[in-house]
Amino acid sequence: MADQAAKRLKTSHISIGTHNGHFHADEALAVYMLRLLPAYKDSQLVRTRDPAVLETCHTVVDVGGVYDASVHRYDHHQRTFDTTFPNRPTKLSSAGLVYMHFGKAIIAQQLGKSEDAKEVGILWEKVYENFVEAVDANDNGISVYDPKGIAAAGLEKRFRDGGNSLGAMVSRLNPNWNDPTPSDPVEAQEFENDKFELASARMGEEFSRDLEYYTKAWLPARDIVHQAYAKRLEYDPSGRTLVFAGQSVPWKDHLYELEATNPSDALVQYVLYPEKQTPDSKWRIQAVPVSKDSFESRKPLPEAWRGIRDDKLDEVTGIPGGVFVHAAGFIGGSKTFDGAIAMARKALDL
Repeated sequence: MADQAAKRLKTSHISIGTHNGHFHADEALAVYMLRLLPAYKDSQLVRTRDPAVLETCHTVVDVGGVYDASVHRYDHHQRTFDTTFPNRPTKLSSAGLVYMHFGKAIIAQQLGKSEDAKEVGILWEKVYENFVEAVDANDNGISVYDPKGIAAAGLEKRFRDGGNSLGAMVSRLNPNWNDPTPSDPVEAQEFENDKFELASARMGEEFSRDLEYYTKAWLPARDIVHQAYAKRLEYDPSGRTLVFAGQSVPWKDHLYELEATNPSDALVQYVLYPEKQTPDSKWRIQAVPVSKDSFESRKPLPEAWRGIRDDKLDEVTGIPGGVFVHAAGFIGGSKTFDGAIAMARKALDL
């Protein structure tokens, strides 16, 4: 599906149509993603709700009442629309539609591989789940948690965080109701279009940074985490300590995936890694969170160690070379690997 949409494109006289008026994160991102592809690189943007004008556009996103990839129409506002990304529950917005059809082409271009490469498929799913899906949910009014469940549990927010989302950032780029605007309708539309182009660039900057991270850092780390997981019994017969002998890499996603596919294995409690790639580097011991975005650890470092440093830490632990243990118990340090592994072994028994 994803590659066929890109292959059907003709590269001459391409214009992208979307609605004018108040703009949102989804169509801002959709336009940016399309322009990452060679066929759309120099595309003209047309912002209107006039059906006759939209009919002249090669590709239309977030307006027009039609979702049909065969004619490059990607709207999600139809009453009957219920399309989701494969194996995900969230209804798509125009961003999700464009990503579903063109995301593999974008990723393959970034990696320099074919669209059917295994790595492309892995990243296509990962970038959707970690970036695009939240844009889809925001535009469709879908909460992270079930509002009824939150109400039933009697939970209340401790602070307001709505202004920190990408959707809120794009909303702030819209013209204010009392901003001075040109009296000429054409100039007024150009003023609004300039604001949209800024929003598209800002959304695109975040998307591209995320894509670069997953292609250049997250994906190469996958093999390293798999290798460390396979060797974990060398350091701890119970398999509850993971060691990165060379350097730390982004490990959480890959570790959780490995544990999910190996449910009979003991869960890893501590991850050890050197602070630098030098023989005399200090070492860190980090407690594994209960989930990727959680501040709660599966097994925090012992309470008696927390908030203590240096010689005092050595006295409390009985292990020489201690540097610190964080007051929350999620991370600590030692001057040597031997000290760090000793801390892990002792913490596991306490």
